[in-house]
Amino acid sequence: MLSKKTKYAIKALVVMGKNMDKPPMQISKIAELEKIPKKFLEQILLDLRNAGYLYSKKGAGGGYSLNKDPKDIYLVSIMRITDGPIAMVPCASLNFYHRCDECHQEHTCGIRDVFIEVRDATLKILSETSVADIIRRETTLISLD
Repeated sequence: MLSKKTKYAIKALVVMGKNMDKPPMQISKIAELEKIPKKFLEQILLDLRNAGYLYSKKGAGGGYSLNKDPKDIYLVSIMRITDGPIAMVPCASLNFYHRCDECHQEHTCGIRDVFIEVRDATLKILSETSVADIIRRETTLISLD
């Protein structure tokens, strides 16, 4: 299941992507628009800024803005920043691999084999889907409504 932290990170990036041509957005404005608890959002935005996805400006007219084009911000990266591994079991993880304690022969484990397939399919979608794609999907869904 997608964590609230990851969902809120994506929602914040989408709203900033929609407002790229405007001044930096204040945390309180993003929190209000997307119904995200402000304190929680502060930590999320700090993590995204530290990872190089956001620019922050202090003082009057300050706030956060995207440091990258929305088409260059992929969901796989955001999920790894906010939640860590994509894989559902540690022995199937590419970046956060850890041998399962209860596994006797990893190379013959059917569970691991299935979850490597799940990981690969998930990575394919997340690695090909950007914030710009989400913005485009929302625009299409709104026009169908």
